[in-house]
Amino acid sequence: MPMNTALRFQTLRAGRLDYEAGLALQECLVERRLQGGPEILVLLEHDPVITLGRGARDAHVLLNREDLAQRGIACHRVGRGGDVTWHGPGQLVAYPIVHLDSFGRDLHRYLRLLEETLILALAAFGIHGERLNGKTGVWVGERKIASIGVGVRRWVAWHGLALNVDPDLRGFSAIVPCGLSGVAMTSLNALRALPVSLAEVEDALIHAFAATFSLSYAGDYEFPPETEARLA
Repeated sequence: MPMNTALRFQTLRAGRLDYEAGLALQECLVERRLQGGPEILVLLEHDPVITLGRGARDAHVLLNREDLAQRGIACHRVGRGGDVTWHGPGQLVAYPIVHLDSFGRDLHRYLRLLEETLILALAAFGIHGERLNGKTGVWVGERKIASIGVGVRRWVAWHGLALNVDPDLRGFSAIVPCGLSGVAMTSLNALRALPVSLAEVEDALIHAFAATFSLSYAGDYEFPPETEARLA
């Protein structure tokens, strides 16, 4: 698909944040997008956390809150679609803050574009990712490597995707991942002879996002001073 240079996006590489800080960042960027701000792709890692989407069952978290706290794992119910997932260091999380007016206000199409972005990014490292019928996310064989869960506020999308680059996959043992009993998780580096860094995968994901969404990459996003002060 040819790139539409009239449609641009910027990136915000936020480093490692706890989940609540990442959520506050997203909410701020959604507000700015609703006021005419740019499309932004946020890239970050989270401290260990379990999140439950709107469709999640509490029973899909296999440890009680005390056990989670002892392991240093936070737990939040959040306003995205999907079931339960785990985030932690070594996992690349991407939050596209984009107005769906640019993509026909079609949420199902948007989800498929996110999957295609992941598949294209994985291909840059020689990994064949694919969709499974009826299941959102990206798989390598029978193992899941990336999860997707989005929210929409006045047609601005937030939340997004999580790609396992080199996390401790034992984190997923505390949950029923995505509510799918028996699902096995994998990671990019578990599938490669030579490991790749999170920064390399960030770059690949940026290029894949631009290509899949037919957007022109406009560099790094810088907060206006008043916004940065609110998040401090």
